[in-house]
Amino acid sequence: MRQAESAGTQPATAVIDEKIASLGDWRGATLARMRRLIHEAVPDVVEEVKWMGTPVWSHGGILCTGESYKAVVKLTFLKGAALPDPAGLFNSSLDGNARRAIDIRQGEEVDAAAFKQLMREAATLNGSKAKPKRGKAAAA
Repeated sequence: MRQAESAGTQPATAVIDEKIASLGDWRGATLARMRRLIHEAVPDVVEEVKWMGTPVWSHGGILCTGESYKAVVKLTFLKGAALPDPAGLFNSSLDGNARRAIDIRQGEEVDAAAFKQLMREAATLNGSKAKPKRGKAAAA
């Protein structure tokens, strides 16, 4: 894994570690699990911190962001509309032309194998020169 420097002086990995620890509840545990799955799926993923401390995972471009709210941990895929999602993991931000998100609520668990496949697809899409497909066919 490579890491980018955060806006401050700490490496992004350390900032994300602190973010997870500061949550101190199910959201921290959920974000930590999803982070582990991201690293398993894309071993050379780059961790960054952007937009007021938001964890970002990149590989040839941004794959997804990890945000925590009171009721959900949200993983937003910037090119999610162009990704196949046969397991139906995307359950949020479904109306746009580009982004898709996975909202995880307390007690919910995302299918690990399906999530890792989605991450690999996102990394492959970022590595391709083709523009993402848009519209109904891409959302199916």
